[in-house]
Amino acid sequence: MSIPFVIYIVIFAYLPLAGWLMAFQNFQPANGLLNQQWCGLSQFKFLFSDPTFLLVIRNTLCMSLINLVLSFVCSIGFALLLNEIRITFAKKFIQTVSYLPHFLSWIIVTGIVADVLSPETGIVNHVLLSLHLIKMPINFFAATKYFWGIVGISNVWKEVGWGSIIYLSAITAINPELYEAAEIDGAGRWQKMLHVTLPGIKSTIFILLIMNIGNIVNAGFEIQYLLGNGLIQSVSQTIDIFVLKYGISLGNYSLATAAGIFKSLISITLVVLANRFAKAIGEERLF
Repeated sequence: MSIPFVIYIVIFAYLPLAGWLMAFQNFQPANGLLNQQWCGLSQFKFLFSDPTFLLVIRNTLCMSLINLVLSFVCSIGFALLLNEIRITFAKKFIQTVSYLPHFLSWIIVTGIVADVLSPETGIVNHVLLSLHLIKMPINFFAATKYFWGIVGISNVWKEVGWGSIIYLSAITAINPELYEAAEIDGAGRWQKMLHVTLPGIKSTIFILLIMNIGNIVNAGFEIQYLLGNGLIQSVSQTIDIFVLKYGISLGNYSLATAAGIFKSLISITLVVLANRFAKAIGEERLF
């Protein structure tokens, strides 16, 4: 039964890796993959000597760390609080509403974010003005200091409900007798969450953390591309946008491939290191 899926992965995930050869060539599409002029590591040397690429690495890592921390804390916290709701209908309703944004495309989400933060009609500026916290509307998309926070909060709003589903599933596997024993010992709800629920889902937290650390160089593309502009491009451009702008759009497929290889190597390295760290401290790991 697994053969069709294995074939699918081989065709669409592993066979295209032959295209990595382009990173070591001055690739011209008309000549074919093997009939190219080889350039060695010149594309990689150009990447790491380019100030723009070093800047987008910084942006990518910072936004990824913000997304990682916020998504983990909010997803776990939301799952813990949702598990404490005793009314079944209310619990299912809140869970359904919370994960619906996951199914929205980033185009729709960025449109909502732009409307909410608009200096003319945005509800955020209206609330801040009515509370006399600001004297004039803020243009959130004209100042670099707001952009990373906007990206982080937008990711949390879109994905926190979906991310909490896995933790809720792990919570249901905890032995109810542990809660009964804790209650007999005088533990309240917060104590049971701290000493029973969190230890019960610790292995799930570590597995998901290792997997997410591997994606730390994937800060995203759509939200940064759609919300970014010339005023804030110094903080909005990620590696993916760099690949599109300076690689694919200019026909420099070799440079784009080199940047992709860099991302893959960093991801593999981070997963291996995170997995070894989890093994060293005796926690659940991927392999």
